[in-house]
Amino acid sequence: MGAINQFISDLIQYGFLQKALFTSVMVGIISGVIGSFIILRGMSLMGDAISHAILPGVAASFMLGINYFVGAVIMGLLTSVSITFISQNSKLKSDTAIGIIFSAFLALGILMFMKAQTAISLDSISFRNVLIVPDFDMYLTFIIGIFVIVIIFIFYKEFLITSFDPVIADTYGISTKLFHYLLMILLTLVTVASLQTVGVILVVAMLITPAATAFLITQKLSKMIFFAASLGALAAIVGLFLSNTYNLASGPVIVLVSTIMFLIAFFFAPNKGIVWPYLSKKENQ
Repeated sequence: MGAINQFISDLIQYGFLQKALFTSVMVGIISGVIGSFIILRGMSLMGDAISHAILPGVAASFMLGINYFVGAVIMGLLTSVSITFISQNSKLKSDTAIGIIFSAFLALGILMFMKAQTAISLDSISFRNVLIVPDFDMYLTFIIGIFVIVIIFIFYKEFLITSFDPVIADTYGISTKLFHYLLMILLTLVTVASLQTVGVILVVAMLITPAATAFLITQKLSKMIFFAASLGALAAIVGLFLSNTYNLASGPVIVLVSTIMFLIAFFFAPNKGIVWPYLSKKENQ
């Protein structure tokens, strides 16, 4: 209890810790929401590709003296559009298109960072520190979070149908391509926002792990989204607490906490965990 009381005391006393907690929780929530649809659509690698492929946009932003958000979003959208275009207009599967675009943009980003004379290093982008998040980025994350949640709420039915059965969606006149691209836009925004907490390397974990955990807990999409968002927020709170208490890097700790939650669900989830079916089978025998 002493460590918890100390964390609460630090939270009240230090403004940077308040900003870190707020930003981390918001990222955890929106990552869980978007991650639920990414899991259902089998697009986990897309989040990984976008998180790495935005590096050229980040480098270009610093070279031009503008906020990195602009370049990151542009490159993220270009990445998702390029991958979708290649996979839909060739016989290549989506994972092959992801591999091509991902590796090309990542290589370009590394070269640009090596050539650019910036005060920020590639390591600082790869592993971000939420404890030093600027006010502008905190507000930007909040705006992105509200926008993503509102869009998902408004078009929940369309996202639901296009995720589970694109054929039925076409029958009802719902454009699967339109909502695919809309989801890619939301994914790009969430990926850029997540850079504030865990960085490029670990952003895919925040997108996938809470949603995967929620998938093991429930079979209904609305509940899955709720659980994923809650688990993402909880991982952010617990991770930041452990980071502050034991002087550890916040991003990796948040991801490890989320992974532990997944392992608990993997073993002990009532319907999809591996322990309860085994015990039930053994009891029946």
